[in-house]
Amino acid sequence: MMNGFDGEDGDDRSLISDRIRNALTDEIAAGTLAAGAALDEQQLADRFGASRTPVREALRQLAAGGLVELRARRGGIVASMTAERIMDMFETVAEIEAVCVRLATYRMTPLERSRLIELHDLSRPIVEAGDFNAYDSFNRQFHETIYHATHNGFLAEQAIAIRNRLNAFRRTQLRQGERLSRSREEHEAIMQAIAEGDGEMASRRMRAHMLNAATSLSRFIEAGKPL
Repeated sequence: MMNGFDGEDGDDRSLISDRIRNALTDEIAAGTLAAGAALDEQQLADRFGASRTPVREALRQLAAGGLVELRARRGGIVASMTAERIMDMFETVAEIEAVCVRLATYRMTPLERSRLIELHDLSRPIVEAGDFNAYDSFNRQFHETIYHATHNGFLAEQAIAIRNRLNAFRRTQLRQGERLSRSREEHEAIMQAIAEGDGEMASRRMRAHMLNAATSLSRFIEAGKPL
């Protein structure tokens, strides 16, 4: 049982919905909430000490990621997702991210490169602390900075859309073994290729980075954790 959340004005409501989404994501990944389990808006609002508005937003985000199926005026249910489907999605996003980082290597501005370096540096204490929630947030910023550095608006939109479909699974794989520290090491290798202006190398390393994440998630699934 989580503690209630105080206040729901402005940005607070968004933060509350993020916390509810993360909590439900972890419970679905751990099997505490099994496929077909009902997610009633009012019951969740009571549980988290929140209004139904952030609960509804959290469920909407989970539905966008394929973890929840929404039902009109009744909340939602936990969706059934096969391991094969998830792996297909990771393979697809690996190719898209590989294209993004290759273009970004050649097109990013000095300011964008500086922002990427800053983000990467800030991730060190997060990894050392083993803070999965903070790293999940950082990881999203890191990859989206690369998308926007392609200076191809359509490509960035598509990359973000498919990332949103995989957010829950990308979050889950970070909890497998030493994945948190290895993810940062792989980012380091990608950053090195970008610094050297080698878009092809950055692309190969990004593809490997994403496929390593898929492998980590596959081990999580094989260990008997239902999604």
